[in-house]
Amino acid sequence: MNYGTVTHGALGWRIEGEPFVRARLKRVFPRAPQHAATHIVISDTPENTRELQWFLQRYPMDVDRPDLMERLAAQHRDTEQRLAELMTGHLPPLQLELAEPAREYQAFAAQMLDLQSYVLGDDVGLGKTVSAICGMVRPGNLPALVVCPAHLPRQWASMLARFAPALCTHVLKTGSVYDLMPRHRAAQPELLERSLPDVIITSYHKLRGWAETLAGVVRLVVYDECQALRSPGTDIYRAAQLVGSRAQRCLGLSATPIYNYGHEFHHVINVIRPEALGEYQEFLREWCVPIGNGKARLSDPKEFGAYLRREGIMLRRTRADVGRELPELTKVVHAIDADKKALDAIKGDAVELAKVVLRHAESYRGQRMQAAGEFDAMMRQATGIAKAPYVAEFVRLLLESGEPIVLFGWHRAVYDLWLERLAAHKPALYTGTESAAQKADSIARFTSGQTQLLIMSLRSGAGVDGLQGHCSIGVFGELDWSPGVHEQCMGRFHRDGQLDACNAYFLVSDAGTDPIMAEVLGVKRGQIEGVRNPDSALAERIDTGENHLRQLARQLLNSRGIEVPPEPSADVVAIDETAATEES
Repeated sequence: MNYGTVTHGALGWRIEGEPFVRARLKRVFPRAPQHAATHIVISDTPENTRELQWFLQRYPMDVDRPDLMERLAAQHRDTEQRLAELMTGHLPPLQLELAEPAREYQAFAAQMLDLQSYVLGDDVGLGKTVSAICGMVRPGNLPALVVCPAHLPRQWASMLARFAPALCTHVLKTGSVYDLMPRHRAAQPELLERSLPDVIITSYHKLRGWAETLAGVVRLVVYDECQALRSPGTDIYRAAQLVGSRAQRCLGLSATPIYNYGHEFHHVINVIRPEALGEYQEFLREWCVPIGNGKARLSDPKEFGAYLRREGIMLRRTRADVGRELPELTKVVHAIDADKKALDAIKGDAVELAKVVLRHAESYRGQRMQAAGEFDAMMRQATGIAKAPYVAEFVRLLLESGEPIVLFGWHRAVYDLWLERLAAHKPALYTGTESAAQKADSIARFTSGQTQLLIMSLRSGAGVDGLQGHCSIGVFGELDWSPGVHEQCMGRFHRDGQLDACNAYFLVSDAGTDPIMAEVLGVKRGQIEGVRNPDSALAERIDTGENHLRQLARQLLNSRGIEVPPEPSADVVAIDETAATEES
C-alpha cells in the first residue's frame, strides 16, 4: 500500500500523505511543524533523512530522489559506526609528530576531527589548544585558520611555536587584506606552491575583512572561545559562517559554549557544523521552551547534552574523565557592606526606568526593552560603586597576607575606585580598554611578581594561560548575570599546572542588583551544566528573560515606598511572551 509522496526541494523533504500518517510523522519528528497542514517539510540533514527512511519502511511512499535519500542515510550510518568504533577504543590511537608529546585524550580529539566537525567542550585547562594543534598536523588540514578573541593571538602563536615549530604561522596584523606570502618561502622556489602560511591566526573582529579572501582557501577552521558565535546577524557571525561553510573541517573550542540561553547552541553549532541541529525553528520545536523576547531555554538540558555527545556534535571530558584532577577549588560567598549614597545618587532616574520596565501593555514593548537595558546598566554600575570601598578593603587584607590576587570587575568607574584605594600595590589592568600589548605587559608584571594584584574584566581574558603558576585566589568584586562567565574567570588560575588549593571569593552585598543576581545565577547554570555534565542533577528553575529585571524594578520601588503595579495575569504573560517569540 502507498501512503503518499516524498519530494526533495530547497527546504528539504516534503511529505504529502494521509492525515493519520502525517500525525504519526509529527510524533516521530518533534522538529516538524506541529500545526495542521496538507504537507510536512523537514530539513534534509543526514539524521533526518535516515529517520525518514526508517519511517517509510512502515508507511511506504513514492520518493522522487531515492538516490539522495540513500546517500544521506548511509552517511549518517557510516558516521555513527565510525564514532562508535572510536569511542569504544576499536580504532588504534594516533601517532602525532609534535615537539612535545600530546596527551592521549588530546590526540583522541584530533582523531575525532578526522571524522567530522564538532565542538570540543573539555573542562577549562585541559589543553584544548593542544588538541586543536594535534588536528593541524593531521594530513589534509593545512592551511588552517585560528579565530580567537583579540587578546589570544600571541598565546596561540606561542603554543604553536612550542608544540609544532615546523609549521609556519602568521598573526594577521590588520583587518584589511594584504599579501600573506612568507618572505622565506618566496626565496625558496620549491615552496612557492604553498603560498600561504600553514596556520593563520586572527581575532574575530579582523576576520570580517578577511572572510571572502580566506573562504575556500583554508581547510581547517578553529573557533576558539566559540561562544562568540552565539549572536547571528552580526558581521562577525556572517564572516565566521562564510569561512566555515567552505572549509573541510571546523572545530569549536569552549568550556562554556553558551553563556545564557539554550537557543544559543543552535547559532554556535550552525557555524561549526551547519544543519547538524536542523533548521532553527525545528531546533526550537524539538529542544526548547520559549521564554519571551526571542529567547528560549532548553526543555531538557541533560537529554540534549546526551544527544550532542551521542551524535558527535560535542566532545566533553571532565578532569575526572582524563585523570587530571586539580587541587580543590573552594567557592566562598562573602557578605560585604555597600555605600547606599551611590544608589541614592541614581534614585530619580532609576525609579522612572523601573516604572517603564514594569509596564505590561503591548504598546510599551519598545520602550520597555530600551528601559530594561538602561536600568540594568545603571543599577549594576551603581551597585559596583557602592561596594567598591569594601571590596578594596577585603582585597587589601588578602594582599597583606602575601597572596597574589586576581580581582574581577566590569565597570570602568569601579576600576577607578579600586585603583585609587589600592594604589600602593601598583595593580595591573587587563580590561576592555587596554591594547593587546598592554594586556601582555600586565600579565608579565603579575606573573613575574612585579605586582601582586591583577584587575581583570569579567569578560576579558578568556583562554589566558600562565596565571596558575603564580596565583590561587580570585575575588569577584562585581557579578555577571551568566555563570559561564564566572567559570571562565576561575579557569584562569584554577587550571592544569596549578599545584595549590584555590579559593574564589564572591563579594555580595544586600543592596542594588546583588541579591537578585545571586538568585538568577542559578537559573542559567542549569542550562549549561545539563549539557556539559551528563550526571548533574537538574532542579526546576525559575523563569529567565525579563523577569529578573522586573523583580529588581519591584524591589527598587518597594524600597522607595512607591506603589508597584500589580503583576499581569498568567494569560497576559503568555500572550506577551508568545508575541515576543513571533516577533523574533
